[in-house]
Amino acid sequence: MPLYEMTDNAFKKVEQVSFSSVSILERSNIQRLLRDNISVVCPDAMVIDEEFGQWEDSKRRIDLLALDKNANLVVIELKRTDDGGHMDLQAIRYASMISVMRFDQVVNIYANYLKKRNIEKVAKTEILNFLDWEDADEEQFGQDVRIVLVAADFSKELTTSVMWLIQRDINIRCVRLKPHQHNGNLIIDVQQIIPLPEVEDYTVKIKEKEQAERTSRNTERDLTKYNVKVNGKMFDKQSKRRAMLYIIKQLCDSGVSPEQIRELIPWHSRLWKSVDGNVCSKDFCAKAESIGNFDPIRYFLEDDELIHSGGKTYALTNQWGGRTREVIKALLAKYPDKGIGVEESN
Repeated sequence: MPLYEMTDNAFKKVEQVSFSSVSILERSNIQRLLRDNISVVCPDAMVIDEEFGQWEDSKRRIDLLALDKNANLVVIELKRTDDGGHMDLQAIRYASMISVMRFDQVVNIYANYLKKRNIEKVAKTEILNFLDWEDADEEQFGQDVRIVLVAADFSKELTTSVMWLIQRDINIRCVRLKPHQHNGNLIIDVQQIIPLPEVEDYTVKIKEKEQAERTSRNTERDLTKYNVKVNGKMFDKQSKRRAMLYIIKQLCDSGVSPEQIRELIPWHSRLWKSVDGNVCSKDFCAKAESIGNFDPIRYFLEDDELIHSGGKTYALTNQWGGRTREVIKALLAKYPDKGIGVEESN
């Protein structure tokens, strides 16, 4: 719908223009302004990087990478065109790439961003304050990735794709920036067009029952934290997965083989992923992917998390559920002299 100026005698149509016709550029104008005013298109978010592309073998870059109040990463893609191009496909690819990002990685990304912009702030402190957290919580961090597409307008092909993705619970939305000229000023009409705010509210109400059911299930989850002591060094309030990593890594560093540990946890079918040779994280992933049946999200894969034993390299699963207490008890009973102490955190 066009914009009008209302006078005493008439409605005067405000001239609609294109970004290109008024020499507004995508990166140096639109992106530069939005990075410091991100609430215009994405309320309750903070930008942690621009032109983000910290992945190997890829020249593609996320226009703006943000973090929202729910500790979810937000991919924000910008186009000054009237059709949006193929930004939906690009954004989905980017979202999948960053979906495994950890809190400490985000802190490093933001720290580098602040340094590039000569902003003297402490990255971790700024993020914790934004999230209203006292300390990092890996269990609650990055549970979802949101996508925000921003363009002067969107093609029917793109909007159809976005609506289909929304129906399948992909958190994606389209925000339209319509430029107008009036009395020598450039005025931007900003509207979220998909999902329409009214429809979005209705959808939330429809899903309230599902959310209540999920909440009920979550209250039954074992959210116990553990204090783990390894060779005199204490790691407080660790999640199940991190506690298991510290315990099992110490056992293996003390001479216990991965296969001996598997004997105590025979029910865990994906306890280990292994490849031949003593390799680094990058080479491990390449070899594991060539073997097949490898989901990198489900394993500890940093160089200091991998375990080398018997001419092989092992990655430990990060998937631990209700039997964690049972496993810890069995490991400590079997190997009481390996410098490990574990207690449940209050």
